[in-house]
Amino acid sequence: MAVFTKINNKDISYIENQFNLGKIENFQGIKKGIENTNFLIVTKNQRYILTIFEKRIHGGCKYKDLIFFTKLMAKLSKSKIKCPCPIKNKKGNYIFKLKNKNACIVSFLKGKDKKQLNAKDCFTVGKNIARFHKISIKLKFYRKNTLSVNSWPRLLSKIDNRINRLSKNFKQIMVDELKNIKKNWPKNLPNGIIHCDIFIDNIFFNKNKFYGFIDFYFSSNDFLSYEIATCINALCFTKRKSQFILDKKKSKNLIKGYETIRKLTNKEKLSFALLCRGSALRYLLTRSYDYLNTPKNAVIKIKDPKEYFQKLNFHRNIKSFKQYIN
Repeated sequence: MAVFTKINNKDISYIENQFNLGKIENFQGIKKGIENTNFLIVTKNQRYILTIFEKRIHGGCKYKDLIFFTKLMAKLSKSKIKCPCPIKNKKGNYIFKLKNKNACIVSFLKGKDKKQLNAKDCFTVGKNIARFHKISIKLKFYRKNTLSVNSWPRLLSKIDNRINRLSKNFKQIMVDELKNIKKNWPKNLPNGIIHCDIFIDNIFFNKNKFYGFIDFYFSSNDFLSYEIATCINALCFTKRKSQFILDKKKSKNLIKGYETIRKLTNKEKLSFALLCRGSALRYLLTRSYDYLNTPKNAVIKIKDPKEYFQKLNFHRNIKSFKQYIN
């Protein structure tokens, strides 16, 4: 989440006329994240999240994608998976135009994200990811993952040698890693709709208990185990001084929690280190692009690409799935 597009009282009046929300008493921008513009809007009795979809290289979405996201959240909410539920406007649509951009409003999810997860939290998160997957693999609609392995060469081509200011040969290492990962990327693993962005700020806790997932705007069909690999990178590393080190208690518990609901196959386990490596490269690429290209006037904190450079190097030295759980 971020603030790229500003709104004013005139825009708020327009929203009030489009929806049956009641009088909007307050609104404020949400600065977390890097992709779309988000506002908290408050009425007398309810809170909602307004999202304005930005037309950025890996954040810009087609109208059919937005229909997919809102339909997914609506289906998950009906299946008792805790997540924001999209709100229809007076015309019965989830998506509407604001500032000449597509936008939507979703219900406000109680609670907030934690600054850091402990091993017990990771078990709970893993279990709830599997619950989400159990529902999502039954859904009959589809969206291609626009940030899958096949998209990474195009993204890398947008990153020039200015990135080498972070470290010598930074760009060349990404080139070499992409070539190796793409060559060995697995095929025919269990597939379904995955969240694709379960970072710590997209996991909400209420009264210190897991409450739900937010920000489904990367969701797409891909390998289920790729989701777990992304979560290992996002949730299970600890920073000590300037180094990111895998906390094996967290990774073990995340996988253990997941497998209480859905067992990983042998093929998924054999591919797991490569999936973790690929996920690290994906976020290294997008963070590198943002580092070089985020507008100076955007109200946003740029995330350090070097974090995922370290994580990528860690996974290069992993030989087996057992190294994530023992």
